[in-house]
Amino acid sequence: MRRIVTGLLLLVVAVGCHAPDAPPTGAGRFDVFVLGIAQDGGLPHVGCSKGCCRSARKAGRRLYPACLGIHDTETGKLVLVEATPRIEPQLSRLHELSGRARSRQPVDAVLLTHAHIGHYLGLAQFGREVAGTKGLPVHVTPRFAGFLRTHGPWKQLVALDQIRPTTFALREVFSPIPGLFVTAIPVPHRDEFSDTVAFKIRGPQGTVVFVPDIDAWDRAPGLLEELIDGVDVAWLDATFYDGSELPGRDLSEIPHPPMVMTMERLAESARKRPGRFRFIHLNHTNPVLHDAALRKALERRGFRVAQPGERVRI
Repeated sequence: MRRIVTGLLLLVVAVGCHAPDAPPTGAGRFDVFVLGIAQDGGLPHVGCSKGCCRSARKAGRRLYPACLGIHDTETGKLVLVEATPRIEPQLSRLHELSGRARSRQPVDAVLLTHAHIGHYLGLAQFGREVAGTKGLPVHVTPRFAGFLRTHGPWKQLVALDQIRPTTFALREVFSPIPGLFVTAIPVPHRDEFSDTVAFKIRGPQGTVVFVPDIDAWDRAPGLLEELIDGVDVAWLDATFYDGSELPGRDLSEIPHPPMVMTMERLAESARKRPGRFRFIHLNHTNPVLHDAALRKALERRGFRVAQPGERVRI
């Protein structure tokens, strides 16, 4: 009897001392949905008269900017990763996929990687002219938070408490909703109004990483290895296929790692774990969006192009 009591006391002490930010264990709880795969302008693209856009307009084909949605299957809470210019159809898709219809408070938290138009302009839809949200946490870097608080129209949303810029520390775990663990990893990019991060997102059954924008993998030694370490699925910047699809443009002004270089660096890992590396944030001119044979070729090498609506359980 004394042994049983002692054992129970030890169990109580162990539970009471459990760290609140310890990673969860057990079955998968969170569904991560892809809500967009294109670069900031989507497809078709404003100002584009190329065949890719003409055919998309004629066929009614629409690809939205890169975005994820996360559904907590236990509590029903929702998280939006990026607030793109096409936020309304993306939120509607998240509600459809999760089975969680929402109105004035469409999600419980927002995560933003940086302040380029395809990643944060959708915040305006939370203002009083549209949704009129109340105290919606928007998780950003301290620099990005300062930008939102001091520049219109974002500062009005902050002043009216429609959005609440909520800062995180780089490379430190935070939880936008209970049970979901996120780490923001800084990545080199054009940082005119904010710095840029990738998000490593962990649930009880798995980990994913979302890297929609980066200038180059070798700008920071070991960065690619850090980003993909321990992840089950990696959504990686695939703005350009090989850089030749934009003749006449100075790509040094809009640098991104070409897909062909990324595939070369990750060839062995992709061969061992097919489907782990999925390309996202594709420019409207990227031939992979328009050439089925090219997509099949990269799939044979173990890579994939992300698909709108795809789900990963973590």
